[in-house]
Amino acid sequence: MTRQWTLRESVTVHASAEAVYAALEDLQNLARWSPECIAIRRLGGGPVAEGARFLGFNRKGLFLWFTDCRVTTARAAQEFAFRVSTFGLPVATWGYLVEPEGPDAVRVTEYWEDLRTGRGSRLTEFLGRVFTGTRPTDRAAVNSAGMRATLARLRDAVEAAHPA
Repeated sequence: MTRQWTLRESVTVHASAEAVYAALEDLQNLARWSPECIAIRRLGGGPVAEGARFLGFNRKGLFLWFTDCRVTTARAAQEFAFRVSTFGLPVATWGYLVEPEGPDAVRVTEYWEDLRTGRGSRLTEFLGRVFTGTRPTDRAAVNSAGMRATLARLRDAVEAAHPA
């Protein structure tokens, strides 16, 4: 099986870009919506801006693990992204693009890029398999299903909080 290094999934949300972005930058929502992330702990205070750090606590079946995350992009009502590492080694970039789609809707695209390349990649691949139970070649399929679930939950939450 060929390994997939990037992935994108999208959903239409009937709400403003500002409402969607506000929901995304509330990091606790990521733990509410994600099928893998079960909790987030913010490191430091202040607004969730580029450079902000948080820990992600994750579960898949019996497997539990944590990641160190740093916000890399925080453009209000447009894009929110963060880089994930473990034990100081790069793992992935996760992000959300928010784009207008008609007068009362936006298209939200969740994207993922596998950063387990180059120096240290064998170790991060090994750690990924040990902690998540997922082979690197299967990660994109697992993430695709998780992204679709996350986006559906995001859509439902934002549309319920901001009815058109």
